[in-house]
Amino acid sequence: MSDSRTGALTRSYGFFLVPNFTLLAFSSAVEPLRMANKLSNQELYRWFTISIDGNPVASSSGIRIPADLTMTENIQAGAIFVCGGVEIHRSYDPQVLPWLRKLANRKITLGALCTGSYLLAEAKLLQGYRCTIHWENFAGIRERHPDLVVSQELFEIDRDRYTCAGGIAPMDMMLHLIRRQHGSELATAVSEQFICDRIRDNHDRQRVPLRHRIGTGQPKLLEAVSLMEANIEEPMALDELSQHIGLSRRQLERLFKKYLNCVPTRYYLQLRLERARQLLLQTSMPIVDTALACGFISAPHFSKCYRLIFGVPPREERRRAAAGQV
Repeated sequence: MSDSRTGALTRSYGFFLVPNFTLLAFSSAVEPLRMANKLSNQELYRWFTISIDGNPVASSSGIRIPADLTMTENIQAGAIFVCGGVEIHRSYDPQVLPWLRKLANRKITLGALCTGSYLLAEAKLLQGYRCTIHWENFAGIRERHPDLVVSQELFEIDRDRYTCAGGIAPMDMMLHLIRRQHGSELATAVSEQFICDRIRDNHDRQRVPLRHRIGTGQPKLLEAVSLMEANIEEPMALDELSQHIGLSRRQLERLFKKYLNCVPTRYYLQLRLERARQLLLQTSMPIVDTALACGFISAPHFSKCYRLIFGVPPREERRRAAAGQV
């Protein structure tokens, strides 16, 4: 499709809104397209929203966005993005999955914002692709789909799959597409309109790395934390950890106390419990399996530690989440 005024190619993007989608991620994807049109004085992009039945869809903030099309219509688009948000595994209708597979069979590029990658994974549309998802959902998607290659980058563009994390990461992905499709000058101009000091690329990470929080002058501490994060299911003993990084146990304890304000065992326990909480809220994994996956020898011990950190036992946490109270 081209703009009759200029002859420029007009790309059409659809956004499928899943209940409780993240409004910030959605607007961060659409606004760069709007600004590209304005600054170029061309209709480079068109966009529309889709819902299952054509009714407005409520975002996680409660703001409802009207739908332009229903899922059952013959949709023509260069790409369709699944807009996810909180509680994605409970928010979607199962009939969405065969619909996504039909779109893929029609060779339509599929993308995902925030937790939308979860639905592409459930539809078996990410096998053989590199993808990403919001960092809070890494544990859940990896546990449910261990065969997937899930990165921690802001976004991943792998052939006809465009996936990105939530927040403002969709803006970075769209700026990347604008630059690839229409040049760096336009992409930079769009970025400046939104007071973005730079266009982050797909190699930028979602979370602020620990080395940026504590500085790069403590490589032994960074190495210790990396080992902890890589050994959640089978935790390393503190003496073993110390031996791997070439410090005494006492030296390691001093580092953690000075820079992270806690002892290593406490930090390690919090890492494991945070991973457990992600699994509890994002999967239907039995609590005893969750405990084992996070390095606890028994469900009662896991429950006791969980209550100590989060104030409620795991079973109650999951019950509250199911009732929409988390």
